[in-house]
Amino acid sequence: MGVLTLLRDNGEVICQRTGKNLEVVAVSARSRTKDRGMDLSDLAWEEDPIALARRDDVDVVLEMVGGETGTALELVETALRNGKSVVTANKALLAHDGMRLSRLAEENGVQLLFEAAVAGGIPAVKGLREGLAGNQIKMVYGILNGTCNYILSSMRETGRGFDAVLAEAQELGYAEAEPSLDVDGYDAAHKLTLLASMAFGTQLDFDKLQVEGIRRISAPDIQIADELGYRIKLLGLARRLPDGSIEQFVRPVLVPKESEIGKVEGVFNAVVANGNYVDEVMMVGRGAGAGPTASAVVSDLVDLARGTSVPTLGVPCDALTPAKLSNDEDLYRAVYMHLTILDQPGALAKVAEIFGREEISIASLIQREGREGLPVSLIIITHEARFANIRAARKELDALPIVVEPMHMMIIQEL
Repeated sequence: MGVLTLLRDNGEVICQRTGKNLEVVAVSARSRTKDRGMDLSDLAWEEDPIALARRDDVDVVLEMVGGETGTALELVETALRNGKSVVTANKALLAHDGMRLSRLAEENGVQLLFEAAVAGGIPAVKGLREGLAGNQIKMVYGILNGTCNYILSSMRETGRGFDAVLAEAQELGYAEAEPSLDVDGYDAAHKLTLLASMAFGTQLDFDKLQVEGIRRISAPDIQIADELGYRIKLLGLARRLPDGSIEQFVRPVLVPKESEIGKVEGVFNAVVANGNYVDEVMMVGRGAGAGPTASAVVSDLVDLARGTSVPTLGVPCDALTPAKLSNDEDLYRAVYMHLTILDQPGALAKVAEIFGREEISIASLIQREGREGLPVSLIIITHEARFANIRAARKELDALPIVVEPMHMMIIQEL
């Protein structure tokens, strides 16, 4: 309903900016009788949403159904085949099937636009695809999920654990009743897939993206990171390396708390792009909600009304190349490791032996004392080392009899 409200409230200014009236002629939803706080009696109602894509009086179809298959996919396909442009907020649909749908739009001489699919009201898509079109993009990254950012911010501010803060986020409407898409990182991964394609002119390839969520982040992790000068953020990052390969991931990382990305808190999203002529551009705003989503959807409608034409992913589909992905094992990283070990003589020597064998240098080591006879927390910050060696050390450490539970490890990402 946010789009209808915006069009009714701001119709005059939109007409001034486009020279055209944007008219909603028909709608469809699961329930016709649901109270939506707005009179829809002057609009045609279609029980079958696919019928919207076949109406002669419809020029543009707005797909707000969600989901990567089913009704959403059929609606978009039907609209494009019938010569109608599509505006969608469906990042999952595009991440998984965007290449085929983009080709379908090109073949039928229409557009497939998706500003609302990435970072809500932030003009991240237009900023990257059009505003920075004159730059070679070296890196794009950001906080792409407001639910996760709210949870991590609240855990730090209150000292509560993940489960308690997640429950609060659900009560406040920031998290879904079934939150897996958000907290396991897949929502952010869908968005990063789209950003990386536009940044580097590569084909969409969601399945090759490394994805890790925030379920294992503990209140002590957040407290210790803060004491060390870091914030824990679920970061989506894609960057081109000197050899031409692309590193891309969505995972919780430690970022300096004085960095601009480290200061983004609560339900806010941020998208940062680094170009060879513009240097770094950062966009921050609300990533979800009826208002921000409606603003993004209508921005695409305004482009269509103005006659602006742009390929879905910035360049024609035939110009998109397969991404050459980096080998994560060969990259050099500094990491945070949180082990829970038995407090007994020789324990630290065994840990140090493994690090020495794997040629990993320790930058700092903190042992958090517990009650006598109980396991203690061991926090290790490493200098940069080959990630294959770090993973090997992690495997060896987890196998030690003195380690009482699998370690938690996060990359330290200097930005």
